Amino acid sequence: MKKRTLQALPAFLLAGLTLTSTFAGCKEKDMSLKLNTPRNIHGVANFGRTFGDLNKTQLNVAQAIGIAPIASREEAEHMTDRLTCIEANERYAIDSLTHSIPYLIPGAAALLDTIGQNFLDSLTSKGLNPNKVIVTSVLRTENDVKRLRRRNTNATTRSTHSYGTTFDISWKRFEKVEDPNGRPLQDVSADTLKLVLAEVLRDLRKRECCYVKYEIRQACFHITTRKP
Repeated sequence: MKKRTLQALPAFLLAGLTLTSTFAGCKEKDMSLKLNTPRNIHGVANFGRTFGDLNKTQLNVAQAIGIAPIASREEAEHMTDRLTCIEANERYAIDSLTHSIPYLIPGAAALLDTIGQNFLDSLTSKGLNPNKVIVTSVLRTENDVKRLRRRNTNATTRSTHSYGTTFDISWKRFEKVEDPNGRPLQDVSADTLKLVLAEVLRDLRKRECCYVKYEIRQACFHITTRKP
């Protein structure tokens, strides 16, 4: 007996096979989404709209509560009464800082501590493995601004980074915290970490602790404290 081809099957059987295949594909896709999308992360629907505090808004508060722009790192090192030197710790990591120096006014340093700790706490509460935020830019001296403008002609000379009130945190890169006992930990995707960080920043912004601008080109959240 010759085998019957699919073309030879009755139309209603072909329709049934097609329908079964379609539902199987949808079911598999739905299962994949459930496995890869954390259920307890609400995130932010529109980053640009949620974090749209313009430079003018941030500059007004920076000039009101920050230091006067300084020429060099040496000046910052002598301003121990106005500036806090920040260092990488258990709450956050610091990038290479090629065009800024690790100094902030006390209110900004405290805000950075809070963001780093709240981010870690939020990851724990959601059952996600720990990661640190990475600070990519801090206080810019006049010398830093000059060097930056040689590299990027669009860089503004009226930056809130000049007042010690502002820092940038990457939304693209994070530093995974390894288990102290050497136990391998599952990686958390950068997209998921970005959503959790956005939740943290949104809450602090609602409490009027800071202004936040979502920067696409620099892949960072540009954050200015509202507390001196």
